[in-house]
Amino acid sequence: MTDSKTSVTVEELINNARLKILQGAEYIDRPIVTGNICRPALPFAGYFTHYPAERIQLLGITENAFADEVDHEKLAEYCERMCCEETPCFVITSDLPILPELKVAAAKANIPILGTHLTSSRAIGNMSAYLWSQLTPRESVHGVLVDINGTGVMLTGDSGVGKSETALELIRRGHRLVADDRVEVYARDERDLVGSAPAILKHMMEIRGIGIIDVMTLFGTGAVLDEDEVDLIIHLESWSPDKKFDRLGHRGDTRTIQDIAVPQISLPVKSGRNLAIIIESAAMNFRAQNMGYDATTTFDNNLHQLIKQNSKGN
Repeated sequence: MTDSKTSVTVEELINNARLKILQGAEYIDRPIVTGNICRPALPFAGYFTHYPAERIQLLGITENAFADEVDHEKLAEYCERMCCEETPCFVITSDLPILPELKVAAAKANIPILGTHLTSSRAIGNMSAYLWSQLTPRESVHGVLVDINGTGVMLTGDSGVGKSETALELIRRGHRLVADDRVEVYARDERDLVGSAPAILKHMMEIRGIGIIDVMTLFGTGAVLDEDEVDLIIHLESWSPDKKFDRLGHRGDTRTIQDIAVPQISLPVKSGRNLAIIIESAAMNFRAQNMGYDATTTFDNNLHQLIKQNSKGN
């Protein structure tokens, strides 16, 4: 199941990207439909063939300096052409003043002008991070996402296998819940997958026999996290003597979500196993592997060394 938000408002951008309103406060309900941001140097030179009118138009030191060299009448014309119906807003960085020609054109077209003390690079970083997090397509995955010592672990498996109960034990052991039952994931970039809970399920868990519990109310704010990277997937499977499970960690299984391959481990669920401790250990071992230590490799090396020594002895 895939879902995505088609737009955010200029007001939402203001509240999440450290921006202030310089002009047009009554028009901040305008929609933003893309996370791409334009620095309109070419329009100030009169080139509009590929002008991306639907993007936020950002003016920094370079754009203002270039505009100062343009004839007043031409600049007024260019600013009017930049103020299209689909243009969401203008952003002025580095506490620069608004160009008089832009001030008039934006007011005429009902387009707000925002400002920030940040440099253009930092402002673009803040706005892009927020916009892409909101506008990137999301996929709903059945599972539980828990942060274990800084590693985002998503528990998957059939209904009733014990995902929520195991996550609850992990929370009691000091780890943090991100989402229960449904995890909404999106690709932050080509490598990182991020998960969060749907708004209606935020901080909530369903425990069979008890019902819905509010984790933040019961365990405190330190027991929850709004979103987290999905670093590792642990798939819980009912134990069967006919099924072979990886015992040495050689398989290197992955699951692809949003075109990102996430490492996956399959764990057999059997009466008497303390899954919380096993999952906690799996997360710690995964982190150790990412830091360059692989216990499986060490075991293989020790085994080969032992075989070599025995061969020499014979």
